[in-house]
Amino acid sequence: MADEGSGTVDPELPVVRLCVEGMQAEAEGRAEVARGLFQQAWDIAADDYEACIAAHYLARHQNSPEETLRWNQECLDRADRVGDERVRAFYPSLYVNMGQAYRKLGQPALAHAYFVRAAERVTDAPDGRYGDWNRFAIAEGLRGTEGLRGTASAVAGDVSVDGGAAGVDAARRDLDEAVDGRVRELLSRWCARADLKALGLTLPAYLGYLGTDEDRMRLRTALHSVHAARWLPEDEQTELGAVIGAAALR
Repeated sequence: MADEGSGTVDPELPVVRLCVEGMQAEAEGRAEVARGLFQQAWDIAADDYEACIAAHYLARHQNSPEETLRWNQECLDRADRVGDERVRAFYPSLYVNMGQAYRKLGQPALAHAYFVRAAERVTDAPDGRYGDWNRFAIAEGLRGTEGLRGTASAVAGDVSVDGGAAGVDAARRDLDEAVDGRVRELLSRWCARADLKALGLTLPAYLGYLGTDEDRMRLRTALHSVHAARWLPEDEQTELGAVIGAAALR
Protein backbone atom coordinates (compact mmCIF):
# COMPACT_ATOMS: atom_id res chain seq x y z
CA MET A 1 0.00 0.00 0.00
CA ALA A 2 1.18 3.55 0.54
CA ASP A 3 4.20 2.44 2.55
CA GLU A 4 4.97 -0.57 0.38
CA GLY A 5 5.52 1.06 -2.98
CA SER A 6 2.55 -0.56 -4.71
CA GLY A 7 2.28 2.43 -7.02
CA THR A 8 -1.54 2.23 -7.02
CA VAL A 9 -2.47 4.67 -4.25
CA ASP A 10 -3.35 8.32 -4.96
CA PRO A 11 -1.20 10.35 -2.51
CA GLU A 12 -3.64 13.28 -2.66
CA LEU A 13 -6.52 11.40 -1.04
CA PRO A 14 -7.16 12.72 2.49
CA VAL A 15 -7.22 9.15 3.79
CA VAL A 16 -3.83 8.48 2.25
CA ARG A 17 -2.38 11.71 3.66
CA LEU A 18 -3.48 10.69 7.14
CA CYS A 19 -1.96 7.23 6.68
CA VAL A 20 1.32 8.75 5.51
CA GLU A 21 1.35 10.94 8.63
CA GLY A 22 0.61 7.83 10.68
CA MET A 23 3.55 5.99 9.11
CA GLN A 24 5.81 8.91 9.95
CA ALA A 25 4.60 8.76 13.54
CA GLU A 26 5.31 5.01 13.55
CA ALA A 27 8.84 5.64 12.34
CA GLU A 28 9.33 8.12 15.17
CA GLY A 29 8.09 5.67 17.80
CA ARG A 30 4.79 7.49 18.44
CA ALA A 31 2.52 4.48 18.24
CA GLU A 32 -0.53 6.05 19.88
CA VAL A 33 -0.36 9.08 17.59
CA ALA A 34 -0.05 6.74 14.61
CA ARG A 35 -3.08 4.73 15.68
CA GLY A 36 -5.08 7.94 16.12
CA LEU A 37 -4.22 9.07 12.61
CA PHE A 38 -5.16 5.70 11.14
CA GLN A 39 -8.43 5.82 13.08
CA GLN A 40 -9.12 9.26 11.62
CA ALA A 41 -8.48 7.83 8.17
CA TRP A 42 -11.01 5.08 8.85
CA ASP A 43 -13.56 7.56 10.19
CA ILE A 44 -13.44 9.75 7.07
CA ALA A 45 -13.22 6.94 4.50
CA ALA A 46 -15.72 7.76 1.79
CA ASP A 47 -15.92 4.36 0.10
CA ASP A 48 -14.70 0.78 0.24
CA TYR A 49 -11.40 1.65 -1.43
CA GLU A 50 -10.50 4.24 1.18
CA ALA A 51 -11.78 2.01 3.99
CA CYS A 52 -9.55 -0.80 2.68
CA ILE A 53 -6.48 1.42 2.96
CA ALA A 54 -7.34 2.64 6.45
CA ALA A 55 -8.16 -0.86 7.73
CA HIS A 56 -4.77 -2.11 6.55
CA TYR A 57 -3.00 0.33 8.85
CA LEU A 58 -5.40 -0.06 11.76
CA ALA A 59 -4.70 -3.80 11.74
CA ARG A 60 -1.08 -3.03 12.67
CA HIS A 61 -2.12 -1.28 15.90
CA GLN A 62 -4.42 -3.74 17.62
CA ASN A 63 -3.91 -5.12 21.11
CA SER A 64 -4.84 -8.74 20.43
CA PRO A 65 -4.37 -11.28 17.65
CA GLU A 66 -8.15 -11.54 17.34
CA GLU A 67 -8.53 -7.82 16.67
CA THR A 68 -5.61 -7.88 14.26
CA LEU A 69 -7.36 -10.65 12.33
CA ARG A 70 -10.65 -8.76 12.41
CA TRP A 71 -9.12 -5.66 10.84
CA ASN A 72 -7.18 -7.66 8.28
CA GLN A 73 -10.42 -9.41 7.34
CA GLU A 74 -12.13 -6.03 7.10
CA CYS A 75 -9.38 -4.84 4.78
CA LEU A 76 -9.71 -7.93 2.58
CA ASP A 77 -13.51 -7.69 2.49
CA ARG A 78 -13.34 -4.05 1.42
CA ALA A 79 -10.84 -4.87 -1.33
CA ASP A 80 -13.19 -7.60 -2.58
CA ARG A 81 -16.02 -5.08 -2.73
CA VAL A 82 -13.90 -2.68 -4.78
CA GLY A 83 -12.97 -5.46 -7.18
CA ASP A 84 -11.07 -3.40 -9.76
CA GLU A 85 -7.52 -2.56 -10.80
CA ARG A 86 -7.04 -0.12 -7.92
CA VAL A 87 -6.74 -2.98 -5.45
CA ARG A 88 -5.20 -5.66 -7.63
CA ALA A 89 -1.66 -5.05 -6.36
CA PHE A 90 -2.89 -5.13 -2.75
CA TYR A 91 -3.91 -8.79 -2.76
CA PRO A 92 -0.56 -10.52 -2.21
CA SER A 93 0.05 -8.57 0.99
CA LEU A 94 -3.60 -8.80 2.09
CA TYR A 95 -3.41 -12.60 1.95
CA VAL A 96 -0.02 -12.58 3.66
CA ASN A 97 -1.48 -10.51 6.48
CA MET A 98 -4.35 -12.95 6.87
CA GLY A 99 -1.92 -15.85 6.93
CA GLN A 100 0.25 -14.20 9.55
CA ALA A 101 -2.79 -13.37 11.67
CA TYR A 102 -3.97 -16.98 11.64
CA ARG A 103 -0.47 -18.20 12.53
CA LYS A 104 -0.48 -15.97 15.60
CA LEU A 105 -3.85 -17.42 16.55
CA GLY A 106 -2.45 -20.95 16.36
CA GLN A 107 -4.38 -21.93 13.24
CA PRO A 108 -1.60 -22.94 10.83
CA ALA A 109 -3.84 -24.79 8.36
CA LEU A 110 -5.89 -21.67 7.73
CA ALA A 111 -2.67 -19.67 7.61
CA HIS A 112 -1.23 -21.99 4.97
CA ALA A 113 -4.35 -21.63 2.82
CA TYR A 114 -3.87 -17.85 2.77
CA PHE A 115 -0.15 -18.07 2.05
CA VAL A 116 -1.00 -20.32 -0.90
CA ARG A 117 -3.45 -17.74 -2.19
CA ALA A 118 -0.80 -15.05 -1.74
CA ALA A 119 1.56 -17.15 -3.86
CA GLU A 120 -1.14 -17.40 -6.51
CA ARG A 121 -1.39 -13.60 -6.65
CA VAL A 122 2.29 -12.73 -6.18
CA THR A 123 2.69 -11.54 -9.76
CA ASP A 124 0.00 -8.91 -9.16
CA ALA A 125 2.48 -7.00 -7.00
CA PRO A 126 4.83 -4.73 -8.97
CA ASP A 127 8.50 -5.52 -9.24
CA GLY A 128 10.92 -3.91 -6.83
CA ARG A 129 10.94 -3.56 -3.05
CA TYR A 130 7.20 -4.10 -2.62
CA GLY A 131 7.18 -7.22 -4.78
CA ASP A 132 10.29 -8.59 -3.07
CA TRP A 133 8.78 -8.05 0.38
CA ASN A 134 5.67 -9.96 -0.63
CA ARG A 135 7.64 -12.82 -2.15
CA PHE A 136 9.88 -13.16 0.93
CA ALA A 137 6.91 -13.06 3.32
CA ILE A 138 4.99 -15.63 1.29
CA ALA A 139 7.95 -17.99 1.09
CA GLU A 140 8.54 -17.72 4.84
CA GLY A 141 4.86 -18.34 5.55
CA LEU A 142 4.70 -21.37 3.28
CA ARG A 143 7.82 -22.86 4.87
CA GLY A 144 6.43 -22.25 8.33
CA THR A 145 3.15 -24.05 7.58
CA GLU A 146 4.43 -26.57 5.04
CA GLY A 147 3.28 -29.73 6.80
CA LEU A 148 -0.36 -28.69 6.49
CA ARG A 149 -0.88 -28.71 2.74
CA GLY A 150 -3.61 -31.34 2.72
CA THR A 151 -5.40 -29.80 5.67
CA ALA A 152 -5.20 -26.38 4.06
CA SER A 153 -6.87 -27.68 0.91
CA ALA A 154 -9.64 -29.20 3.02
CA VAL A 155 -10.38 -25.90 4.76
CA ALA A 156 -9.93 -23.70 1.68
CA GLY A 157 -13.64 -23.28 1.14
CA ASP A 158 -14.15 -22.14 4.71
CA VAL A 159 -11.80 -19.21 4.24
CA SER A 160 -13.00 -18.19 0.78
CA VAL A 161 -9.84 -19.52 -0.86
CA ASP A 162 -11.07 -21.19 -4.02
CA GLY A 163 -9.87 -24.27 -5.86
CA GLY A 164 -7.32 -22.25 -7.81
CA ALA A 165 -5.24 -21.88 -4.69
CA ALA A 166 -5.30 -25.61 -4.08
CA GLY A 167 -4.05 -26.05 -7.63
CA VAL A 168 -1.18 -23.68 -6.97
CA ASP A 169 -0.26 -25.62 -3.84
CA ALA A 170 -0.28 -28.90 -5.74
CA ALA A 171 1.92 -27.40 -8.47
CA ARG A 172 4.56 -26.20 -6.02
CA ARG A 173 7.63 -28.36 -5.62
CA ASP A 174 9.68 -27.70 -2.52
CA LEU A 175 13.42 -27.50 -2.72
CA ASP A 176 14.87 -30.91 -1.98
CA GLU A 177 15.79 -31.04 1.71
CA ALA A 178 19.36 -32.14 1.05
CA VAL A 179 19.88 -29.46 -1.59
CA ASP A 180 18.32 -26.84 0.68
CA GLY A 181 20.74 -27.79 3.45
CA ARG A 182 23.70 -27.47 1.13
CA VAL A 183 22.56 -24.06 -0.11
CA ARG A 184 22.06 -22.92 3.48
CA GLU A 185 25.56 -24.06 4.38
CA LEU A 186 27.04 -22.06 1.52
CA LEU A 187 25.00 -19.00 2.51
CA SER A 188 26.23 -19.38 6.10
CA ARG A 189 29.83 -19.41 4.93
CA TRP A 190 29.29 -16.32 2.81
CA CYS A 191 27.63 -14.55 5.72
CA ALA A 192 30.51 -15.48 8.05
CA ARG A 193 33.07 -13.79 5.84
CA ALA A 194 30.72 -11.04 4.59
CA ASP A 195 30.86 -12.08 0.92
CA LEU A 196 28.30 -9.46 -0.05
CA LYS A 197 28.56 -10.13 -3.77
CA ALA A 198 27.62 -13.79 -3.42
CA LEU A 199 24.88 -12.99 -0.92
CA GLY A 200 23.49 -10.16 -3.02
CA LEU A 201 23.19 -12.40 -6.05
CA THR A 202 21.65 -15.40 -4.32
CA LEU A 203 19.61 -14.33 -1.30
CA PRO A 204 16.70 -12.71 -3.21
CA ALA A 205 16.18 -15.89 -5.26
CA TYR A 206 16.55 -18.15 -2.20
CA LEU A 207 14.41 -16.16 0.22
CA GLY A 208 11.71 -15.66 -2.41
CA TYR A 209 11.60 -19.30 -3.51
CA LEU A 210 7.95 -20.35 -3.91
CA GLY A 211 8.53 -23.73 -5.55
CA THR A 212 7.48 -22.97 -9.12
CA ASP A 213 9.49 -23.78 -12.24
CA GLU A 214 10.24 -20.06 -12.55
CA ASP A 215 11.54 -19.99 -8.99
CA ARG A 216 13.80 -22.98 -9.61
CA MET A 217 15.22 -21.31 -12.71
CA ARG A 218 15.72 -18.04 -10.83
CA LEU A 219 17.61 -19.78 -8.02
CA ARG A 220 19.69 -21.89 -10.40
CA THR A 221 20.58 -18.79 -12.45
CA ALA A 222 21.60 -16.87 -9.34
CA LEU A 223 23.82 -19.70 -8.12
CA HIS A 224 25.30 -20.14 -11.57
CA SER A 225 26.19 -16.43 -11.69
CA VAL A 226 28.28 -16.84 -8.55
CA HIS A 227 29.83 -20.04 -9.82
CA ALA A 228 30.73 -18.49 -13.18
CA ALA A 229 32.49 -15.54 -11.53
CA ARG A 230 35.00 -17.97 -9.92
CA TRP A 231 35.85 -15.82 -6.89
CA LEU A 232 34.96 -18.48 -4.32
CA PRO A 233 37.49 -20.70 -2.53
CA GLU A 234 38.08 -23.95 -4.40
CA ASP A 235 36.07 -26.13 -2.03
CA GLU A 236 33.06 -23.83 -2.22
CA GLN A 237 33.38 -23.56 -5.98
CA THR A 238 33.22 -27.35 -6.22
CA GLU A 239 30.29 -27.62 -3.81
CA LEU A 240 28.35 -24.89 -5.58
CA GLY A 241 28.83 -26.65 -8.91
CA ALA A 242 27.45 -29.85 -7.40
CA VAL A 243 24.44 -28.01 -5.99
CA ILE A 244 23.69 -26.41 -9.36
CA GLY A 245 23.82 -29.80 -10.98
CA ALA A 246 21.44 -31.37 -8.47
CA ALA A 247 18.28 -32.77 -10.02
CA ALA A 248 16.15 -30.61 -7.72
CA LEU A 249 17.35 -27.48 -9.52
CA ARG A 250 17.07 -28.72 -13.11
